[in-house]
Amino acid sequence: MNVKIEESWKRHLAVEFEKPYFVQLTQWVRQEYAANTCYPPGSLIFNAFNLCPFDKVKVVIIGQDPYHEPGQAHGLSFSVQDGIAYPPSLQNIFKEISDDLGVPMPKSGNLTRWAQQGVLLLNASLTVRAHQANSHSRLGWQTFTDAAIRALAAERQHLVYMLWGGYARSKAYMIPRDNNLVLESVHPSPLSANRGGWFGQHQFSRCNEYLKQNGQTPIAW
Repeated sequence: MNVKIEESWKRHLAVEFEKPYFVQLTQWVRQEYAANTCYPPGSLIFNAFNLCPFDKVKVVIIGQDPYHEPGQAHGLSFSVQDGIAYPPSLQNIFKEISDDLGVPMPKSGNLTRWAQQGVLLLNASLTVRAHQANSHSRLGWQTFTDAAIRALAAERQHLVYMLWGGYARSKAYMIPRDNNLVLESVHPSPLSANRGGWFGQHQFSRCNEYLKQNGQTPIAW
């Protein structure tokens, strides 16, 4: 199949595009976008990959599925487009970054700037029907995004994996811990974060310290 995705990812995931599940997934997604309002816009479905080539990845942050309200989702986990109010989880992420690193809260929740520095903002499902969380979670996207995680685990090392909440943490078994840093915590959503285990974990400074120790430029969070 001729999938429009960044070339280095296309090479590493080429075998997936020919598998029956992905052919079926593509057909289902096209039908969904034709019949319903879905997010993100079709041109941004692979935005996380397009902004962060395979060999440039330093950090992996795994979300579950895109935001499902108008104007929010643009293909990057936890990120919203310019001019959109921070969703509660993103607000807690920024608060922890501010407390951890002593930097001010940003003016925009658009995390393109992270992606361009090597943060793969990967949702397990890359599409969603409007107003219906997890509505595309059974289409087959997880098989594809798990393949992306496995490719990184097999061919890259000294990456930082940030696994927030039970769903993201369920992916930990795919990641070698001897040559990567795996940071696990509760989800930054208010329901989880306010119970403890999100604030004060210093994940962002720990991430940057690990990157520096391994000869990489830290992330300007």
